Parts: sequence; C-alpha cells; structure tokens
Amino acid sequence: MSIEVGSKLQGKVTGITKFGAFVQLPEGSTGLVHISEVADNYVKDINDHLTVGDEVEVKVLNVEKDGKIGLSIRKAKDNPPPQTQYRPRPQRQGDFRQKGPRGGQPPVENFESKMARFLKDSEERISTLKRQTDSRRGGRGGRRG
Repeated sequence: MSIEVGSKLQGKVTGITKFGAFVQLPEGSTGLVHISEVADNYVKDINDHLTVGDEVEVKVLNVEKDGKIGLSIRKAKDNPPPQTQYRPRPQRQGDFRQKGPRGGQPPVENFESKMARFLKDSEERISTLKRQTDSRRGGRGGRRG
C-alpha cells in the first residue's frame, strides 16, 4: 500500500520533539505530525498528548519530493468542525445608525444620486486642495521673483 495524500493510516509514535512527533508508518517510512496538527485545541506541550510508543491514526497531508511526509492526527478524526451560528446583535435603545426602508438595511440609492454625491464630494476635495496649495505658495496675489 503506497502512501498517498488524504489516506488514513495507523502508525506508532517513535520520537517527540518540541515542534512535533515522528510517526512510523507501514512499509517502514516515517512522517512528522506538527504540533499544530496533534489536537483541535492549542497544544503547549506535546508530551501532554502523546508518548513514545503510542499507536495513532494519522492522515497524510503531503508527501514531498525529498521523502518528507506531513501527517495530521486531528484531521484523521471523523469529527465535523464545529458550526458557528450567526447571532444578530441585539438592537440597543439610542442606536442612531441610519435605517433604510427595511429596518436594519442601508437605504437603497440609485446611480444618479450616487454620482451626484460623488461629484459634490470631489469638488469639495479639489477646492480644499487648491486652497491649501495656494496658501503654501503665498496665495494668488503673492509676489513673484
């Protein structure tokens, strides 16, 4: 049986380092389970989860050209990832955000009103920029030369 990405295999922990655990796979090959792939929660010390000689089920994450095999214990488990449920923020009294025609949605704006607002904002910014530039140069009636 060849080692392919995505396959689940049984292995034996042969060594533990601060960054992960080495697992002996069938056919005599060895792969590394990185510390982030040991458990679903944060692992500060891998020795709290594994010891040398433990039999573990691992999933092959990658097989590199130089023979290195990346493994995962947490992805080998058949537990589906926890689903987070969306809970809307409760409406507070005194919430002064602008409300659209449907309550919590922003007001619908057509193209012409968006374009008019854009032009107005652009003209204000240009006039402000011109005023600032003229004041640095000494104004329109400043002396030259």
